[in-house]
Amino acid sequence: MKKFLSFMLLCTTLLVSGCDNSDNENKPDKYEDKITIGLMTCMNASEETYDKFMLKLEDTFKVKMTSHKTIFFDNLTAMLTALQSRQIEEICTYKSVARYIRNENPKYTVLENHSVEFVDSFCFALRKDDKKLRKEFDEALAKLKMDGTLDNLVDKYITNVDLTNGIPKTELAHIEGADTIKVAVTGDLPPMDYVTAEGHADGFNVALLGEIGKIIGKNFKLIHMDSGARAYALQSKYVDVVFWAIMPVDEIFPENLDKSEEIILTAPYYQDKTVHMIFDDK
Repeated sequence: MKKFLSFMLLCTTLLVSGCDNSDNENKPDKYEDKITIGLMTCMNASEETYDKFMLKLEDTFKVKMTSHKTIFFDNLTAMLTALQSRQIEEICTYKSVARYIRNENPKYTVLENHSVEFVDSFCFALRKDDKKLRKEFDEALAKLKMDGTLDNLVDKYITNVDLTNGIPKTELAHIEGADTIKVAVTGDLPPMDYVTAEGHADGFNVALLGEIGKIIGKNFKLIHMDSGARAYALQSKYVDVVFWAIMPVDEIFPENLDKSEEIILTAPYYQDKTVHMIFDDK
């Protein structure tokens, strides 16, 4: 199966935060005295399974990792609340999302020199029988890359967005008589997947949908839900498309870690690296 992204180790040495991880291979399921890290729910793996993958990464690349236990959350609000209330000690998110979070509250801090970092790719997920729709999306994405529209959207909504003025407003055009595709939005990855306090979906992903709709001649209906509900909503046909992040695929992280066999993916349209954050209210 085609691999959509590359796996990147940005540093080769991990800084260990006050704990020795030398005996992790002998006790991969024991979590006493470990750093607890919040992560958005993986669709096809448990918290324990994910931690075992991380231990395998450490062994394969001969790096030392801070001993940790992963806690899954179905939405960003719940994860940030847990961090503020000290139920967890760190969260793992994306660089662009961390920038948005810090703009909202500077007491959140990105940890520097967090040495193993992944670069995830963002795409659309569809049901496996919607290959024709995936082809339309892929062709539209290729066109948007070719004519520079995609780069302009990344610049406007992510790279050079002025968060002091808020995320730019986005309105989807309506094409009279065209088919309507239902798309799940979560608001859990601002400024990419963003929902205002009033319930209006904005941000980069919605703007990208607008450009795709113009090319393929279809309307989009946005349906708000938690990230943890996306896979079921897609497979049950409650929605037709969801925004998806592809984790690194290699001998450590299998292709089905965050994707069931019932889901197919478009070509990627954006990449971002993972970062870890803490909350300091002192």
